[in-house]
Amino acid sequence: MRDFARTPEPAGDVATEEGAPRFVVQRHRASHLHYDLRFEIDGVLVSWAVPKGPTLDPGTRRLAVHVEDHPVDYLHFEGTIPGGEYGGGDVIVWDTGTFEPVRTDDPAAAVAAGELHVEVHGRKLRGRLVLVRRESKDLSKGPGKDEWMLLHKRDEHAVDGWDPEDHPRSVLSGRTNDDVLAGVPPTPAASVPDEAIDALGELPGSGGTWEVHGRRLKVTNLDKVLFPGRPGEEAITKRELLAYAAQVAPVALPYLEGRAVNLHRYPEGADRPGFWHKQRPDHAPEWVDCWENPDADEGETTAYVVADEPATLVWMANFGALEWHPWTSRTEAMHEPTYALVDLDPGERTSWEELLVLARLHRTALDHLGVTALPKVTGRRGIQVWVPVVPGYSFSDTRAWVERLSRTVGKVVPELVSWKWEVKARGGLARLDYTQNAVNKTLVGPWSPRPAPGAPVSVPIRWEELDDPDLRPDRWTIRTALERIAEHGDPFRALLGAAQELPEIS
Repeated sequence: MRDFARTPEPAGDVATEEGAPRFVVQRHRASHLHYDLRFEIDGVLVSWAVPKGPTLDPGTRRLAVHVEDHPVDYLHFEGTIPGGEYGGGDVIVWDTGTFEPVRTDDPAAAVAAGELHVEVHGRKLRGRLVLVRRESKDLSKGPGKDEWMLLHKRDEHAVDGWDPEDHPRSVLSGRTNDDVLAGVPPTPAASVPDEAIDALGELPGSGGTWEVHGRRLKVTNLDKVLFPGRPGEEAITKRELLAYAAQVAPVALPYLEGRAVNLHRYPEGADRPGFWHKQRPDHAPEWVDCWENPDADEGETTAYVVADEPATLVWMANFGALEWHPWTSRTEAMHEPTYALVDLDPGERTSWEELLVLARLHRTALDHLGVTALPKVTGRRGIQVWVPVVPGYSFSDTRAWVERLSRTVGKVVPELVSWKWEVKARGGLARLDYTQNAVNKTLVGPWSPRPAPGAPVSVPIRWEELDDPDLRPDRWTIRTALERIAEHGDPFRALLGAAQELPEIS
């Protein structure tokens, strides 16, 4: 029913991704406002249109009309469908998360039988949802004429009187439907209610319980200085770091979810020695997801934190993690990287202008190869380039490809580059470090803070920004990064769904 040459909607194929099944709720203003409730079942999104939207109120019953299945690519679709097309109107991702079928191991069969029970783990919706097919005079007409009832069970997540229209913003971009229609770029600061940030500000310095992203989190030592201030600026406290983590979490999450995370902790602050913490602590809240490494040898990390929801980023910050380092591979395929990584590591003698020369040469080479990739500044001195790749590559494959790419670039400016392994042997020159392409060898994640004065942030940029005379690797901090996103959005969004095969480099 759709003309995919005219609409930005994803056409999609049947997906076969492993892991917990996902769900999405999209607030959709077409001929009439409704909410599209979709569950990932057997490689497609089995969908219902809910005119008044899902609710946490156990005393409310909602009409839900079973409609056509949608491709899994719809999970993150947000935009405007042109008028005249089927479903024309503006769409936001009102909620998303994972779900567990209840009372069945075969949710497709449960749908066919007319009764589906699920436990949802969303950012707004949590707890037990039940869909039950209503009696109908004519079920032979298929989806679109098939009326169901949607209800929320009375459980610990139930809230009497809860109305979805009181929570109108996208959990991915922070935008309303009006914002999407007007072309407003993503504003993640708005995806955390002002009341939540105000509540954090009102807690005493010793801490307390903070409700954020649907979780109740015990936060401590809120007035503790974690980052020295830059000249002329005040120092940054833990309270400010937690507020930033909560606000940036919806933007940063796509680069963390489904991946083990290495935490770089500085519990005494960025001006004191830090250390790597990889093992998920036993005292972590039960909702902080965990991945058990099947390849762990004796004495190695056995269980890693997986940041599958925004509140986990806030917990990590409260735990003293000033840096977030996601694995390049996902937990369900730990030996298959999803990105090839180029790390431009400046030496002691490398000037910023020289590093920009190296970055621009990589830009030219990647453009010549027809490869989709984007850079980000590290928040310290360097620049990284992320290249999304299709499943099936090994780390040996991506490491070899990045080495060929960078050695080709290095031949153009040999006076700027050293290939020596030892830092002391490089003579102060830059290293094009292809060795970062290895399992459990990580680079700092997009939008993560860095442990330095002013709390700089590792920020994705567009290629043309390499020519901006004001660009610096530590230009943005936790005090300015959200303004940057509100104005320019998240450039790395272009990498999501852009997985590609790596071309031969002669």
